[in-house]
Amino acid sequence: QVQFVESGGGLVQPGGSLRLSCAASGSIFSSFSIYAMGWHRQAPGKQRELVAIITSAGSTNYPDSVKGRFTISRDNAKNTVYLQMNSLKPEDTAVYYCNKHPPLARYWGQGTQVTVSS
Repeated sequence: QVQFVESGGGLVQPGGSLRLSCAASGSIFSSFSIYAMGWHRQAPGKQRELVAIITSAGSTNYPDSVKGRFTISRDNAKNTVYLQMNSLKPEDTAVYYCNKHPPLARYWGQGTQVTVSS
């Protein structure tokens, strides 16, 4: 059974920072290091969007909306992926999810809520 457990969300003022964590478990993740991983977000009334990717080699990619503000990283020893979010904006408000990249559609976690508001 594959499972993703996201944590670290919360309420933050515009310009603030948060660090999200995602622990991946399941038999396929006995080889966690070989998989690319991604962070996604979904705001109310909007489709889920990809906001960060990290490959097995550690290369990263971001859409323009978060480039320069978000940083994805991984700790293969802990089967964990992180998302450092700086200079947060109200439009970053969403539920954030992690998954393998490309995603395992059947195994989305509960996500972690990020709310950026003054």
